[in-house]
Amino acid sequence: MSLQEKLEALKDQTLAKIEEVTDLAVLNQIRVETLGKKGPITEVLRGMKDLSAEERPKVGSFANEIRDLLSESLEARKSALEASALNAALAKERLDVTLSGKQMPIGTRHVLTQIMEEIEDIFVGMGYQVIEGYEVERDHYNFERMNLPKDHPARDMQDTFYITEEVLLRTHTSPVQARTMEQHDFSKGPLRMVSPGKVFRRDTDDATHSHQFHQIEGLVIDKHITMGDLKGTLEVLMQEMFGADREIRLRPSYFPFTEPSVEVDVSCFKCGGEGCNVCKQTGWIEILGAGMVHPNVLEMSGIDSSVYSGFAFGLGPDRIAMLRYGVNDIRNFYQNDIRFLSQFDVKE
Repeated sequence: MSLQEKLEALKDQTLAKIEEVTDLAVLNQIRVETLGKKGPITEVLRGMKDLSAEERPKVGSFANEIRDLLSESLEARKSALEASALNAALAKERLDVTLSGKQMPIGTRHVLTQIMEEIEDIFVGMGYQVIEGYEVERDHYNFERMNLPKDHPARDMQDTFYITEEVLLRTHTSPVQARTMEQHDFSKGPLRMVSPGKVFRRDTDDATHSHQFHQIEGLVIDKHITMGDLKGTLEVLMQEMFGADREIRLRPSYFPFTEPSVEVDVSCFKCGGEGCNVCKQTGWIEILGAGMVHPNVLEMSGIDSSVYSGFAFGLGPDRIAMLRYGVNDIRNFYQNDIRFLSQFDVKE
């Protein structure tokens, strides 16, 4: 049998094997065995040394044609097998997108978050900005900038979580106001802000007290700000929160960082002022503290108290939520009891 006949027979055998193969690993083995250095084509070509000078180019050219044909056939079969494997994998993973999806339970924001966002939205609508600050604060901003020097007796009003002598967990969100006042450029306009967030005090946890709770404090600084501006602002807030027929009253009080200071009561939204268990038969509910910003607080922030004045107030979203929903134990808000929290679901 001549070399050309051997190559022709090898071609037919290999093409038949390639057509029959269904596995990529077997196909690769055929490629190595047929086209490799120790393959039959190489063995056949070694016999070319016995051929005449005229026959060698013909046999060599024919051998290259056979090699190219087998390489193309191997690649084509490889592509077909890979496509088949991919289609099989896709068919196995196929999803019917027309089927109805699984109904996943939808959560909702925590009731206190809902209250805080509602209050924030009211003030944003009045042109205020919402500014948040550090929960770990310096004594300087938490107390001294609020007109509470280190030896001031009013510090006894708040037991504080101290980390070091100068670093503590904030007892109110007022430090945010102090930091904002010293950075605000009053040549560009007045300062109107609310500062929501968590605060911490060394209270014994019971039905109405918690070592951690929430506060939203508001501050307005501008020229010619009066107590009338404060009263009007708080009336709008209470009417938005508890109903358009709500009234407020101001009672004299004391806070180191405001002068004069007031406690603010709102007419009872349950009985309309006639007296009930919510307002303890008085017709009024104590809701927040407020006052005109103390001149010392303004001066410590570099604000001329003879030109600028302002008012400040602070309210507790926890207390508002308790009053609005008739919750008698503040601890319910923090125990993550789904049975309790699911009562306040808001579907949007």
